Amino acid sequence: MKALIAGGGIGGLIAALFLHRIGIDAEIFERAGDIRELGVGINILPHAVKELAALGLQADLDARGIRTHELIYANRFGQVVWQELRGIEAGHLHPQYSIHRGKLLGLIHKAVIERLGREIIRTGWQVDGFRQSGGRVSVELSSRDGGRAHSSGDLLIGADGIHSTVRARLFPQEGPPIWNGVMLWRGCTSWPTWRDGRAMAIAGGNFAKFVFYPIAADAAQPGGRLTNWAVMARTGIPGTAPLRREDWSRPGILAEVLPFVRERFRLDFVDPAEIIRATPTFYEYPNCDRNPLDGWSFGRVTLLGDAAHPMYPVGSNGASQAVLDARSLADNLVSETSVEAALAAYDAERRPATSAIVLANRAGGPEGVIDMVESRAPDGFDDIEAIASRDEREAIVRGYARLAGFESRSRTGRV
Repeated sequence: MKALIAGGGIGGLIAALFLHRIGIDAEIFERAGDIRELGVGINILPHAVKELAALGLQADLDARGIRTHELIYANRFGQVVWQELRGIEAGHLHPQYSIHRGKLLGLIHKAVIERLGREIIRTGWQVDGFRQSGGRVSVELSSRDGGRAHSSGDLLIGADGIHSTVRARLFPQEGPPIWNGVMLWRGCTSWPTWRDGRAMAIAGGNFAKFVFYPIAADAAQPGGRLTNWAVMARTGIPGTAPLRREDWSRPGILAEVLPFVRERFRLDFVDPAEIIRATPTFYEYPNCDRNPLDGWSFGRVTLLGDAAHPMYPVGSNGASQAVLDARSLADNLVSETSVEAALAAYDAERRPATSAIVLANRAGGPEGVIDMVESRAPDGFDDIEAIASRDEREAIVRGYARLAGFESRSRTGRV
């Protein structure tokens, strides 16, 4: 059996590894000219790390990332709203990793080449269309230099991101992604170690948030960390089109992001303006998603990752959910009697869960805990319990973890 995979990002490559493990060949079509280690920091949650460990990739994660063990939510003055352990320290059987997206992609790409062969990845080609007939799927391909080609297989997986051409063929009336009016700027740079070098902080509230966490040991600064930062700020009207099209590789503009942090944040662990200025290149991206679908498997064609359920980057869930998609798809291809039945079962298993996360992220996700506190105490507080009880705060953070499938085994919130 052979799977055709549109998209050579994290979701597409992980899918190829899981399919290979159950004896299914793969052919991957990636529109970019090569697979490069681009991007900034992301987090992989314990339930997804479990699946990556099953593929033999945990040692690579340890070599390239950081085992995040603590998460702190704070207001814009640095006052702690909620604090909890993460990963193994929180009672999970697997760690949470903070890692450079490019390094994660690189280690997965390396595993695909070693196990399936370099030739199965066709860079510079994208899937433009497909047709199902006689128990097969054929795809129409176009290359960056204007070439045309065809390929065929037993199933097609659209793992080609928020601008998926496979999804567009399945839902031609859907239109562009939906912007919520929030702009996201992200970068990483060498920075002194904070706390024990394994802690993550999310500060701010409704108007603007600042995210700060290490993603690797820093060879350029002994004892330091390669540190990821992000700023999320409302710059437009929800439902309107962003000024610039969604593109993860678009450089950010210093003069556009600094006004959202310069006077607003007073954090004792980092000056957001200082770390932003110290970052040679950073990136901007409008906070976009798409409405959940009523179905994403049709015969021998299905969707995976951001092509299936693009979501706002809150809750550290995007890449993790793509990994869970890939495992579910492979499991159902083993347990069901036909490709069509397997894709339908995968749809039934993963679509409701990811749709719920998309909607929860629209409502603020776990970061809603600092939104709530800021709305009640915009100028700070003397006693967090007087603003929001522990049970109320815990309901937001733990409720999201339960929904997303990574609730810890122990009660670790300490504030």
